[in-house]
Amino acid sequence: MELKFEHLHYIAIEGVIGAGKTSLAHLLQQRLGGRLVLEEFEENPFLEDFYRDPEHFAFETQIFFLLSRYRQQEQIKQYDLFQKRIIADYMFVKDRIFATLNLNEKEMSLYNMLARILEKQIVKPDLAIYLKASTRRLMYNIRRRSRPYEGHIKEEYIDALNNLYEEFFWNYSATPLLIINTENLDFVNYENHLNQILMEISRHRTGKKIVTFNLDKGLL
Repeated sequence: MELKFEHLHYIAIEGVIGAGKTSLAHLLQQRLGGRLVLEEFEENPFLEDFYRDPEHFAFETQIFFLLSRYRQQEQIKQYDLFQKRIIADYMFVKDRIFATLNLNEKEMSLYNMLARILEKQIVKPDLAIYLKASTRRLMYNIRRRSRPYEGHIKEEYIDALNNLYEEFFWNYSATPLLIINTENLDFVNYENHLNQILMEISRHRTGKKIVTFNLDKGLL
């Protein structure tokens, strides 16, 4: 069966830290073509300090991410989405998920004032993909890739973040949404896993769909 992707001009991939967003974005760009837009998390000068001491560095970290992501979204608006496909490894709305977890009441009030202004200018994707995984699997992925600034991430933080993501995407209805359970997937090393994802992306047009694959060669 021929897979068709002509209707997808802007695909955005989401998931908790360690879910495989960037890896999948690269693979989709290789298969489908288009422009790759990657979150610039390494440019955040507060990130390592935040993971070491969240209480003292949460607000600076969050505001930097908000403005950095907005700048990238402004660039997306300038692309001709009917001529060039965009594949992004994040959604702008993710910033609010992190802010809800990381900021205190006063900081969140100030954050909301700024975020509400910026959110009005954001282009919505044609398809949102949420990579769902257990906290155990996410921590395994984080430890395996050994990024220096992620060395201080605690399992309790990932678990709380995972719960917020679950709640957010359970109630998400702004765009077509494909939820993929990645617990037993390795789409980086096994082409049949990636092919199954591509098939679901091609088929999904409206509403929300949750997909769990029963494939061999799971990681854990």
